[in-house]
Amino acid sequence: MTEQTRDENKQTVVTLFETFNQGDLTRIDQLVGPDYVGPQGDKGPSGFKAVVVGLRTSFPDLHYTLNDIVAEGDQVAVQWRWTGTYQAPFRGFPATGKAVANTGAGIFRVKAGKIVAGTLETDRLGFLEQIGAVPEGVGRGPRRQ
Repeated sequence: MTEQTRDENKQTVVTLFETFNQGDLTRIDQLVGPDYVGPQGDKGPSGFKAVVVGLRTSFPDLHYTLNDIVAEGDQVAVQWRWTGTYQAPFRGFPATGKAVANTGAGIFRVKAGKIVAGTLETDRLGFLEQIGAVPEGVGRGPRRQ
């Protein structure tokens, strides 16, 4: 794999996150391949969009900041932080109007300029605490004296 291809793969992933920030999800059709399978089993660009639409509906000012991005072969690893204001219900939990921030990382596989696979890890517990779905501090365990 050439350095140019690695740079192109990185740019594909950067463009994906820029698309999230702009809210123009029609570009996902050009960035995500039909073979992509999401974490819920959703396929292709429409499956990918479903997750983003859910987040952007609840957090209309959703904004991703990419902290690190590294490409090797056909894989692009990225670490991010997103912020948004909780304005509409999310998966049955009522909106609070509060600012929310979350971190995550992903490894995307890019083939012929399209994202065909992705593995994502986020601070789900921290997110659920912030939206009021679980009590704050539930993941810290008992305090030791």
